[in-house]
Amino acid sequence: MALCCRQLAERGLIAGQDGNVSVRIAPDRVLVTPRGLVKALLQPSDMVEVDMRGRSRGARRNPTSELDLHLRILRARPDVGAVVHAHPPTATGFAVAGQGFDAFVLPELILQMGRVPVVPYGTPGTPELGDRVEPFIAGHDALLLANHGAVTVGATLDAAWIRMESLEHAARIIFAARALGGPVELSGDAVARLEAQRAAARRERDA
Repeated sequence: MALCCRQLAERGLIAGQDGNVSVRIAPDRVLVTPRGLVKALLQPSDMVEVDMRGRSRGARRNPTSELDLHLRILRARPDVGAVVHAHPPTATGFAVAGQGFDAFVLPELILQMGRVPVVPYGTPGTPELGDRVEPFIAGHDALLLANHGAVTVGATLDAAWIRMESLEHAARIIFAARALGGPVELSGDAVARLEAQRAAARRERDA
C-alpha cells in the first residue's frame, strides 16, 4: 500500500495528502491509508486497520476521511479486494467537465474496466459521496467523481492500481484524439469480442 501511494504520487496521480487506498485483509477487516499524511511518505506501519463498520482496531492513526466510500464499495462488492481513490489530472478534467468514457474507442480501456461513468457530485469526506457512488458500484470497476477525482477497484491492490494508471493513460489519449478531430469509435463487433474476452477473464479469475 505504501509503495502504491508512492507510485501514484510519482506519476502525478495524487499530490500531497490527496488520495486514499484500502485493502481487504479478511472478510471483516480492512487496511486503509491514514488521514492527513503526505501519501508519498507513508510507511507500512502508518496503515490503519478497521472493521467493516469503520471501527479502528487499535491503530495509532486516524483512518482516511473517505473511509465511508471505501467501506461501501467493499461491502457491496465481495469480489473487490482493494479500492484506489486518486485525482489523476486528465481523467479528473473529464470528471470536472461532466464527461465519462461512454464511447468505446480503446481496446485496453474495455478490457480493463469497460464503461466509466461520471458519478454526480457529493461532498468529499461525507456520506453524501458514498450515497452518490452506491448506485454505480455493482456495474463498474472505475468511476469518475464529478468535480473531484476517480475511483478504481480490483480483486487485488495491483489490479485496482493498474486500473487507475490505465484510466489516466486512456484519458490522455482520448483528450489528444479530440484535439485531432475526435476519436473514432470501435465497431460493435470489435466491442463485443473485447467484452467477451473481459467476461472470460473475470470467470477464470473467479473460478
